[in-house]
Amino acid sequence: MDILQILISDSFWAAAIRIATPLIFGVLGALICEKAGVLNLGIEGIFVAGAMAGWLAVWVGTGLWGGLIVAALAGGFFGLIHAILTVPLGLSQHVSGLGVTMFATSVSYFAYRTALPSVSSPPRIEPFRALDIPILSDLPFLGTALFQQTTMTWLAFLLVGLVWWVFNRTPLGMVIRAVGDNPDAVDAQGLSVYAIRMGAIVVGSAIMALGGAFLTMSAFDSFFFGMVNGRGWICIALVIFASWRPGKAFLGALLFGAFDAFQVRLQTEVGALVPSQIFLMAPYVMSIIALVIVARRAEYPRALLQPWFKGER
Repeated sequence: MDILQILISDSFWAAAIRIATPLIFGVLGALICEKAGVLNLGIEGIFVAGAMAGWLAVWVGTGLWGGLIVAALAGGFFGLIHAILTVPLGLSQHVSGLGVTMFATSVSYFAYRTALPSVSSPPRIEPFRALDIPILSDLPFLGTALFQQTTMTWLAFLLVGLVWWVFNRTPLGMVIRAVGDNPDAVDAQGLSVYAIRMGAIVVGSAIMALGGAFLTMSAFDSFFFGMVNGRGWICIALVIFASWRPGKAFLGALLFGAFDAFQVRLQTEVGALVPSQIFLMAPYVMSIIALVIVARRAEYPRALLQPWFKGER
């Protein structure tokens, strides 16, 4: 076994980017919510809702881009529920988020069973295909690793840059960051803390749902129970790992994707000697170690998890 050969292969990095893509959507959505001061533990259920809604929309004939819009709307809907419960009502963000996860997951499974009551295996759709970019797709290493990804992967890359630009170069980003750090100061400027926080949660949840849609509309071509497999929880950890910075969030998602892709290849090499469970848990153990190392120095939004009510100090 040549570990170095695995790490420098174009197929390894192509797989790492594919695995990282849904995490990029999820971590960006969670980051937007938390920058505004609200933890969104509904992300796991929103992933499921986005996966099911996008796939079902494509199956009934909306087309792939129509499916993405439906997935984003589904995520935004469940995000709105979380926003109402946690912002104007000031309920526990932990309890509300877990409730949204259970509700969104149950609604998604119910909708699937209602739409397809007698189907033993889910119907397949035509997913996004890998792009074939002239000249670039034929480049050594980069051609396979980067320029033969699907449209959704490039959309995730675009969103990383867009979120970074909004937070660091626009008044809107400054206001969202201020709401997450000092909502009283934002209120003193005559801006609505409620509207800004709720808007951030809805937008962040819509982006999260695109991570679920990637699974059914790009990575696979159908919806099945359990396909999200904890990716939402990984995204919550990656936000902390990234210190609430979009660029580092992207790198964290790519790092986890590399861990996961590496364990698959390592398992094929020495799978007969080591129990498969060791390989399956390896990416999560490595992520926990990286999180512990980085989180001690993380600068979190100061008003995160703190309910805010107008007129109270």
